[in-house]
Amino acid sequence: MLDAVDRRILDNLQTDAALSNQDLAERVHTSAATCLRRVKRLVDTGVIERRIAILAPDRATSGLRTGITAVIEVTLDRQAAELQAAFEERAVADPEVQQCYRVTPGPDFVLIAYVWDTDGYQALAQRLFTADANVRNVKTYFSIHRGKFEPRVPVDDGADAEFGTRRQSVAPRIG
Repeated sequence: MLDAVDRRILDNLQTDAALSNQDLAERVHTSAATCLRRVKRLVDTGVIERRIAILAPDRATSGLRTGITAVIEVTLDRQAAELQAAFEERAVADPEVQQCYRVTPGPDFVLIAYVWDTDGYQALAQRLFTADANVRNVKTYFSIHRGKFEPRVPVDDGADAEFGTRRQSVAPRIG
């Protein structure tokens, strides 16, 4: 169960995971020891999966090699649970696949992949799609511009634990 302090910690760490414990404690209005203990608990319980740096792949002038982001829809021929699990296991193990979602309706999966070039995409397609007899259809979109990338998960400011709903203040209706 997350309380208000935990939610403030999560919100701040999603903005800047490099905050020192002292700075984070000041922002969430707790002592440094309390903040450190809470962050450790959030990590130990898996609420915080990991802390990472988010790079700007389009900044080639800063020394990064640019690549291609591909949004890929995958439809399987047979949707048995074990076949979906097998495809997902292969997809998430591939280092070029950044995100993998099972979706409905429409395709069975949507993947976000980052490859260096079209040859890299061809190699990915061979590994994940062509070699799998259960893959019926693949539709790929190549990004020409990234307008927004935000991995942030909304942090509810006051969940009703019993019903799992967000508390809302309701203004009286006039008229």
